[in-house]
Amino acid sequence: MPKIRLPDGSHKSFPGPVTVAEVARSIGAGLARAALAGKLDGRLVDTSFVIDHDAELAIVTERDPEGLEVLRHSTAHLLAHAVKELFPEAQVTIGPVIENGFYYDFAYKRPFTPEDLAAIEKRMNEIARRDIPVARKVMPRDAAVKFFRDQGELYKAEIIASIPPGEDISLYEQGNFIDLCRGPHVPSTGKLKVFKLMRLAGAYWRGDSKNEMLQRVYGTAWAKKEDQDAYLKMLEEAEKRDHRRLGKQLDLFHLQDEAPGLVFWHAKGWTLWQQVEQYMRRVYRDNGYLEVRCPMILDRSIWERTGHWENYRENMFTTASENRDYAVKPMNCPGHIQVFNQGVKSYRDLPYRLGEFGTCHRNEPSGALHGLMRARGFVQDDGHIFCTESQILGECQAFTALLQKVYRDFGFPDIIYRVSTRPDKRIGADELWDKAEAALIESLRRAGIDFQVSPGEGAFYGPKIEYSLKDAIGRVWQCGTIQVDFFMPERLGAEYVGEDNARHVPVMLHRAIVGSMERFLGILIEHHAGAFPLSLAPEQVVVMSISEHQADYAAAVAERLRADGWRAVTDLRNEKISYKIREHSLQKLPYQLVVGDKEKQAGNVAVRMRGGEDLGAMALEAFIARLRSEADALGTA
Repeated sequence: MPKIRLPDGSHKSFPGPVTVAEVARSIGAGLARAALAGKLDGRLVDTSFVIDHDAELAIVTERDPEGLEVLRHSTAHLLAHAVKELFPEAQVTIGPVIENGFYYDFAYKRPFTPEDLAAIEKRMNEIARRDIPVARKVMPRDAAVKFFRDQGELYKAEIIASIPPGEDISLYEQGNFIDLCRGPHVPSTGKLKVFKLMRLAGAYWRGDSKNEMLQRVYGTAWAKKEDQDAYLKMLEEAEKRDHRRLGKQLDLFHLQDEAPGLVFWHAKGWTLWQQVEQYMRRVYRDNGYLEVRCPMILDRSIWERTGHWENYRENMFTTASENRDYAVKPMNCPGHIQVFNQGVKSYRDLPYRLGEFGTCHRNEPSGALHGLMRARGFVQDDGHIFCTESQILGECQAFTALLQKVYRDFGFPDIIYRVSTRPDKRIGADELWDKAEAALIESLRRAGIDFQVSPGEGAFYGPKIEYSLKDAIGRVWQCGTIQVDFFMPERLGAEYVGEDNARHVPVMLHRAIVGSMERFLGILIEHHAGAFPLSLAPEQVVVMSISEHQADYAAAVAERLRADGWRAVTDLRNEKISYKIREHSLQKLPYQLVVGDKEKQAGNVAVRMRGGEDLGAMALEAFIARLRSEADALGTA
C-alpha cells in the first residue's frame, strides 16, 4: 500500500502499486493532462513508472526546468523517428539534450540538404500530431545488440556492446521506431508541439577524428511558442552582433589560417584593448596588487611539480631545447610562485597580492575555436593572493565586492555565482578540500549572495567560485573566478615565517575578473553591438569638413580635442558631407562634428550623435564640457 508524499507536504495512499500518471490523475484531470514525467525521490521517471513503495513524488510539467529537458530529449527522438521514416537507410547514433535544444547524429550515404531539413521538420510535426504513445522497454544487453544489428543499426549495436555484459538495456518505442535511451520521455508524441530544426554540421563518431564523419542535425524545442520565438529573435540579434563580423566592419582585428586561434589586433582594436587594460591596471594599483611579468616558457620540472604535466599536458604546447623539455605556460600561477619565493616572506607581508596581464597558450581543438571567445593564445588579468588560512574568507569577500564594482563599471549589473567543488581527478587531501570549499561558500553567504553549486566542476588543484555576467540580449558568459589552492604553493616550495618564527606554507588564491582579455573584449563588442560607450570607443569623435576651405579649422578642432585627452580623428576628404556622415555612422563613433564656413567663422562645431540626433551648433569648449560630463568610471583616454 504505497504512501506518496507530495511537494505541498500532503500524502496520498493507494491500495497497491500505482503509476506516476495515476497519481497525477488522482490529484486532478488538469495535472494528469499536463504531466510529462515524475520526480520520484529526486530521480526523474516516466509517467508510466510503477511505484510500489512509500516515496516522495513531484509531477513534472512544462513549467518545471526538468520538464523542458524531457521535452527536448523526446524531441531528439522525434527527429530520429522522422529521419528513419524519410531515409530508411540512415543509421541513428546519439541524440543528447544541449543548451536551448538538442542534436542527433546520423550516418547516411549522402549529405543532408536544407531541403531535407525542411522535409524532416515537416515529418516531425506529422508524427507529433499522430500522438503516438511512448513506451519504455527493457531488453537483455546481448539481445539488444542482436536486435539493432538485425535492424542495420550498427552504431547503436556498438554503443550497447560497450556496456558491461549481463546488464539490462533501456529502450523507448514510439510506433515503428525504437531507440536506446535511459529516459525519461514524454508519454506520447502529442506533447511535442514547439520545435524547430536549426542547422546541419559534421561530427566524428565518438568525437574522434580517426573515425568516420557523421551528419549532425541541431534543433531547438520549447514548452511555449512565445519562448521559442523569443529565442529565435535573440539568435537573430546575436548574429547581427557577432564580434567576428563587427571586428572586420570596425577594423578592430582579424584572424587567419596561418595562426589558428590567435588574434591580429589592428590599431582601433588595440586602442579598445588598452582602455580595458589600463582600467584594470588602476584596479590592481588601488587594491594592493603588485604588477609583475613572468616568462612564457618554463621547464618541464616545474609543470611536473605543479601537477599540470600529469593532469593537463594534452592542453599544453611543449617544446625542447638542448635536451630539456619545456611547456608554453597555459596559466600564470607557477610563475607567480617563483616571484613569491624570492627573498624571505613574513606573516606581516601577507596577504601578498600579485597581478599580471599574462599571455597564455592552450592547445584547444581546432573545432572548438571561436574568434575571440575561444582562442589558443590569450591574455588573462591574472592575479594571485598568498595568504594565511585565516585570511581566506576576508580575501574572498573583498574580491567578490571588487569584481561586482568592475562589472558594474563595464555595464554588467547582473551576475550569476556558482561554486564548483572537487572533481574526481584531483590532488591533495580531502580535509583541505573541505576547508577550501567551506571558505568559498561562507564568503558568498556572508555577502548575502544567492549561488548555485556545481559538484565535481572544480580545478584539479582546488575548488572555485565562477562569476558569470549577462549581456544586453540575455546571454550568460562566465568570466571571473577565484580558486582556493592549498597544494601548489607547497609543491613549488613557497613558505613564509609565521608569528611563531616557524616556516609555514601560504594558501594561494587564484583570481581573475575579466578572465581572458580576448574573450572579454568579444563580449563587450557583442554587448554593445560595436557601439561602444564614450570611454571605450577606439575613436570618440570625428571632425568632418564640408569643403577644403574648412580643412585647417577642422584639423585645429581635432588637435584641441586630442590635447584634452580625447581620441579624435579628422575626415578632410573632398567628398559630400552626406557621404562622410553615412560612412562614419557605420563605424559607430559616438560623436560626429561637422564644420563649414559658418562654424569656422563663429568658432563653433555642429554636433551629431551616433544615433543620428542633431544637437546643432555649439562652442567647442561647450562640446568638450559635454564630453567630460559623459565620462564614466572607466576613464576617457
